[in-house]
Amino acid sequence: AMFIILAAHIPGNRWTGWIPARFGFSDATEIFVFCSGMASAIAFGGSYARKGWALGSARVLFRCWQVFWAHIGLFFFVAMTMAALDTYGSFDKSYINSLNLQHFFDDPAQQLVGLFTLTYVPNYFDILPMYLGVLALLPLMMGLARGQLWLVALCSVLLWLAANPYLIGLGPDGLSFPAEPWSQREWFFNPLGWQLLFFTGFAFMKGWLPPPPASALLGGVAAAFLILSAPLGSWKVFLWLDAANGDLADAIRPWWAASAQWREKTDFGLLRYAHFLALAYLGWLLAGEGGKRLIASGHSLGARLWAGLLGIISKVGQQSLAVFVFSMALARLIGFALDQTDRGILITALANLAGFALIIACAYGAGWFKSHPWRAKR
Repeated sequence: AMFIILAAHIPGNRWTGWIPARFGFSDATEIFVFCSGMASAIAFGGSYARKGWALGSARVLFRCWQVFWAHIGLFFFVAMTMAALDTYGSFDKSYINSLNLQHFFDDPAQQLVGLFTLTYVPNYFDILPMYLGVLALLPLMMGLARGQLWLVALCSVLLWLAANPYLIGLGPDGLSFPAEPWSQREWFFNPLGWQLLFFTGFAFMKGWLPPPPASALLGGVAAAFLILSAPLGSWKVFLWLDAANGDLADAIRPWWAASAQWREKTDFGLLRYAHFLALAYLGWLLAGEGGKRLIASGHSLGARLWAGLLGIISKVGQQSLAVFVFSMALARLIGFALDQTDRGILITALANLAGFALIIACAYGAGWFKSHPWRAKR
């Protein structure tokens, strides 16, 4: 997910034609949120079990504090680099306007308040606020889990319906969060909708949900669903469906995009959920219990290279917050560098591979700092 997210955020990147979003309803965002839920079950579930609800919640609050400042730091670094490019460069485009940040620079006083109260969330900076909102629900869910697990499921479903009330005939608009004061735009990722996927991952890792059965029939159904829905990754299909049968399109749209717009991610449509779960199920079948099929046996060169690759991917995943923040800043700089070229196939490949190498270096660097090597005894 981290590698895909980097590629997806490089402006004008040819490689985005091959990311998961082009082949179905779900994309790397679902991978990130689901795995974040699983990781939270490991990181915070143990704290709740060992230290109780109050201290477990305190640890979650501390993580929210870290994510909040990561969001603020990312915004200011990217805003500064875009301002530097516009101020000291002579280019055909405004990099500030390319991220729709002109409102911030035109009226910084109001937008500073909005930035710190999360009522000003520019599009490029929308994932961490959603993650922050979902994390903030964790103490509530853990409190409910002390009673009955069905209360957790009920609460998660009701929160999702609060973002999507029109699916059960309760009106056109759900609960949302304002993203800017000069328009009606809301957060691009509504945490009330996306928490459903986060807590699904949390529940699997926590053991609240049992592993699904390893079934050839279920695997076939999942594969068929993924194959049949693959064309729907293209926006051209949406336009064709609207033109061919507007009534059918209107009937499908809420389940697809959970909004009036095709490919809208905001409220997390159920077809995105089903598509991701089908993909995850096939991945789980292929990996085997405990990932046993991913682990190469023997000491051949191929086995060692495969083990090294898995180690690198694991390290990047373990340092996901640091890597995510770094990659979001890096993507804009890579995009600027590509603007100075003809964006040919080879130079684009070089830019992407260089970006991958840099986020790997970031992961290992973050891991090294977190190990506090200066505390080690000689």
